[in-house]
Amino acid sequence: MKYKNFRRYLSLLLAAAALLCAGCAEAAEKKLFEIRIPMEKGAAVSAVTPSGESRAVGTVAALPTKTRWPSYTASAWGTPGSVCASAVNAIHMLVSVEKERGRTLSVIPKETIAPAAGPGASIVISPKAGESIFGAWSPPVGSPVTVRKANGDEAPLSASNLPKAGDTLVITANEDDSMPYMVNIENRPGGRVTAWRRGGYEIIARVIKPVGGTGRFEGTLFQRTGAIRANHSGVIDISTTPRGKTGGFQIIPWDHALKSKELQNVWNMTQWMVIAPADGVSMMGGSAPLFKKGLVSGPAAGENLWDIWSTYGRKSLVLARYDNGKWQRLKEVAGRSDNGLKGITELRIYYPFTEEIQKSR
Repeated sequence: MKYKNFRRYLSLLLAAAALLCAGCAEAAEKKLFEIRIPMEKGAAVSAVTPSGESRAVGTVAALPTKTRWPSYTASAWGTPGSVCASAVNAIHMLVSVEKERGRTLSVIPKETIAPAAGPGASIVISPKAGESIFGAWSPPVGSPVTVRKANGDEAPLSASNLPKAGDTLVITANEDDSMPYMVNIENRPGGRVTAWRRGGYEIIARVIKPVGGTGRFEGTLFQRTGAIRANHSGVIDISTTPRGKTGGFQIIPWDHALKSKELQNVWNMTQWMVIAPADGVSMMGGSAPLFKKGLVSGPAAGENLWDIWSTYGRKSLVLARYDNGKWQRLKEVAGRSDNGLKGITELRIYYPFTEEIQKSR
């Protein structure tokens, strides 16, 4: 009898704990806005906040005729029905994973073509690269993507639920309170990758191969110096040039460097930093906080969000220490420069926020 009562008590306790954890998970993530893209050429694209405020952020210039498969390797590490890359020149969404390769649908700005998107596999919209949903209103990796029908029915993007004429593609951008407020990276073999959160810090990774130079990463043409150019399931791409010039470097997880055919030269070049999980075992690609949920390119010069904290808090910022000196802005280094970053001993990446630091962190 006592054993039955104990089992009943344990069952109730576990159920209560599950509800509590579900509440915590819900509280940790808040909705910032929806990006609504009607599947109609010439239609207005809008960003809508939870309060109902709507901003026009562009118009639809062209519609896709297909999806892309196989897409870039790291796309398969995302979650189907969500954003798998957020950049100044493209948003890639994972439709499905087939034969361990991702199938993607993209949104790109009219002024540029993103090679990873593939011809015909994109919704083309009017804003400039680095602005609108490629800037201030950029959604983080992992943002849910749904297809909303004219009658209001809504379901996740999938191979069997692609947007058609009359539908609206909806990307929901959330802010996850479990993200750190900054990450420090020691630029040396074995260097610590430290995430700073409320109440303390955690070593989340180690540097396998430090970065030493810059390369001609195309999308950096549309981003400022010391800002995030792109974040996806297998990369953090950082610009070292002002808008209008090309130059930057990338931080990638070891599984991407080991498994991806397109990155086999990483080990022989200085333009990439390779990091591995702190336990030396776990997969890093597609995981938070570095390759999911946290980082966005953020507002371009002159772009405004709904208040001052959002406008300035979502601006991406990367600082550096040169020769163990004080923290400072990244120095401008354009094009391919194999030793352009040689003096950097530590990097700091700030995470976006939308509330006053004292209140939100």
